[in-house]
Amino acid sequence: MLDIRVVRENPEYVRERVRLRGGEHWQLVDRVLECDEKRRKIETEKQALSQERNSSSKRIGALMKEGKTEEAQRLKERMGEVGERLRELEAAATAATEEQEQLLLAIPNMPHDGAPVGADESANPVLRVWGEKPQIAEPRDHVQLGTALGLLDFEAAARLSGSGFIVYRGLGARLERALVNFLLDTQTQENGYQEVGVPFMVKRECMVGTGQLPKFEEDMYGLEGNSMFNVPTAEVPVTNLYREQILRESDLPIKMTAYTPCYRREAGSAGRENKGMIRVHQFDKVELVTICRPEDGFRLLEELTGHAETILQKLGLHYRVIELCTGDVGFSSAKTYDIEVWAPGQGKYLEVSSCSCFTDYQARRMKLRYKDAEGHMRVPYTLNGSGTALPRLYVALLEQYQQPDGSVRIPAALVPYFGHELITSAS
Repeated sequence: MLDIRVVRENPEYVRERVRLRGGEHWQLVDRVLECDEKRRKIETEKQALSQERNSSSKRIGALMKEGKTEEAQRLKERMGEVGERLRELEAAATAATEEQEQLLLAIPNMPHDGAPVGADESANPVLRVWGEKPQIAEPRDHVQLGTALGLLDFEAAARLSGSGFIVYRGLGARLERALVNFLLDTQTQENGYQEVGVPFMVKRECMVGTGQLPKFEEDMYGLEGNSMFNVPTAEVPVTNLYREQILRESDLPIKMTAYTPCYRREAGSAGRENKGMIRVHQFDKVELVTICRPEDGFRLLEELTGHAETILQKLGLHYRVIELCTGDVGFSSAKTYDIEVWAPGQGKYLEVSSCSCFTDYQARRMKLRYKDAEGHMRVPYTLNGSGTALPRLYVALLEQYQQPDGSVRIPAALVPYFGHELITSAS
């Protein structure tokens, strides 16, 4: 969430940055300030009454010793009134604090000052392109390729779970497993991330901590009355590993990677592309998470994005990197790069990784802090990125490496994990 001190001290700046996202969230800033003023007035009155009660308690004792019982009794009656008022103020303060927190949870992060300004994805600039588009005369898509080669079985998946799910068979399942291991080994052995194995279900407060809730609740798979959730991304359990903790500056940066399945209803995605593996309710992903000092945040975002790009470069897959504009950047993010891989069978680029710096927005929601070298308490920055999401990587691999006879060549970097150089109908 946003720092209340920043909202209080520079409301016009906060309104303007949030307004650039589009929508009406910026209007909540005034309600936060009203609530904050109310809460502070309550606190001022509480302090005054507490001081009066303390001094009156001493005065009552002195009056009783002096035999001035009537005056002491009047003070006691006054203290009864003060006690009642303090109870009322305590309840009002609790309500005001909760209201302020709920309002702050509903306000998205402020886009980075250097973020491109725009209303939607049409304003996202392309920053760089890697590799060349493979020249394929009549490209098949991954559904045709995967079905013909016996790798993917969408009919079986539909019988088991409905639309939006995948069954991998034979070498198809082996390819998925090979990709997961390749991704994890690259990030741990070459890029310095610690691998962590985390639960695939998390408490509600973890989802609030990284910003999935309350805004995106309809897209999530909730359990036990939505007190628990299947993870929509490893970002949630991995980042929350340090929730409500106080770290040391010497601990930072913390770099972690994890494999998890991811579960999303995609309730807000009606009408979007959902053919084959492109948009599904359950998919595998390897996530990268960094927790760092604020002064290192945006530098490490560039590094993290490069680590995600490394995967596509090792696999020889053509891709591009775009920066999200103010109207397209995610709810909790201040700055985001999307990595989009080329899918010849679709005739378009597909997002395969989204790398973001959340500034201190998530850490405040998680009550995560660290103590700097001078002993001052500070709030770290959090970053994450897909390193990468498997379905679209799988799609790009099949479609970019398809051969004229319908077979699929395996890039050299993946062969040691997969065990074959070519997938054919006879494999």
